[in-house]
Amino acid sequence: MINGEMKKVSPSMDEWLKEAKADPAALKVGMFLVHNGVVRQTPKAKVRQELDDGSLVKGMEFAYDAAKVDAAVAETYKMEGIFYIRVWLNEGWLEVGDDIMYILIGGDIRPHVVDALQFLVEKIKSECVTEIEQKQ
Repeated sequence: MINGEMKKVSPSMDEWLKEAKADPAALKVGMFLVHNGVVRQTPKAKVRQELDDGSLVKGMEFAYDAAKVDAAVAETYKMEGIFYIRVWLNEGWLEVGDDIMYILIGGDIRPHVVDALQFLVEKIKSECVTEIEQKQ
């Protein structure tokens, strides 16, 4: 507990898949793909831009705009062959190893599902969330 707040409990992918397969849309789904974003120790600038200041991440403050996430999901549903989407985002202070997000996408064929997952993760990361790394 940080500041009296309990961390969100990460969802069970077994349960999510069970629910997804019970959904009427599942009759059209030939593949489900899961993304699990996790807080890493290596700073984003080092991984993405090869900028190494010698620091390590001890955690991050994470927040999201639910309306923007809903809009991103709605936009992803318009992609060809996509029939099922479920998103879970954590919030607050997250430590290294904590789950940041889970995204489950179901669609007809692998290329459609891979493209939709890539699209939705990028959209959420670039337009819907705030990640402030705390370095040690």
